[in-house]
Amino acid sequence: MKDTLFVVIVENDESEWKDKTGSIYHYPKRYQKYLPEGTQAVYYKGKLRNKKYRSTRLSDEPHYFGIATIGKSFPDKNSEKADLFALIENFSPFKEPILSKTGNKYIEEIPPTRATNYWRDGVRPISKQVYENLISIASAGEPIKHKNVLQPFNDREARLTSKKEGDSKLVFTTRYERSKVLRDQAIAIHGTTCIACGFNFENFYSDYGAGYIQIHHVNPISEFDSARLVNPELELVPLCANCHAVVHRRKDKTLSINELKSLINKKTD
Repeated sequence: MKDTLFVVIVENDESEWKDKTGSIYHYPKRYQKYLPEGTQAVYYKGKLRNKKYRSTRLSDEPHYFGIATIGKSFPDKNSEKADLFALIENFSPFKEPILSKTGNKYIEEIPPTRATNYWRDGVRPISKQVYENLISIASAGEPIKHKNVLQPFNDREARLTSKKEGDSKLVFTTRYERSKVLRDQAIAIHGTTCIACGFNFENFYSDYGAGYIQIHHVNPISEFDSARLVNPELELVPLCANCHAVVHRRKDKTLSINELKSLINKKTD
């Protein structure tokens, strides 16, 4: 078994990539050797350059703001430079920022040969000791734990629905919580084109439809016995609103993707 690696991953306020903190992290191919699955990472932001991002940060100064585990990496289909992106698991934000240095001493160990260009790297390998030191400093801030799970609610949720104009009744439904992290990861992996019919909202509605798609669970979450980990690569797929509605049209049966495609193929043959 390989030893666990530890890294600092830099998240810039402005970037060519549409990263999602705690969900997805893009990186150039040269950093691939530092980010195998299972690597323990510390999130870092450099000095604030544009005040409009102040509300999204814990500090204007260079600081660390959370920890996570690097999940599986995938090629970035939109990159012309063979860039990749990694799924982020178990993101835990710090309650307070950890500044990059206290007094004149940096928390990271900077090799003498890298003194002038160390901070240019977007991914920086660190020692286990440095990682544990950061965790120790952050422990007083009680980081909030997040996991990539779907959690069904056990309690019924009351809602008002209109039966006809001027007449409302109280009904109860069971609502299931869906993870935004998993949605972001599924879109990063599979894209925003319907896997069944090929419809793409951006292609049809231009910029107004950019990024929109519905995410379908191959294994319906209503059938889960309890909350569990979900694999966004194998268990989540993009469907347009029409296809998603048809898949779930009948309460006693959820169509498989192959069954849905078969219906579409019969119509187009």
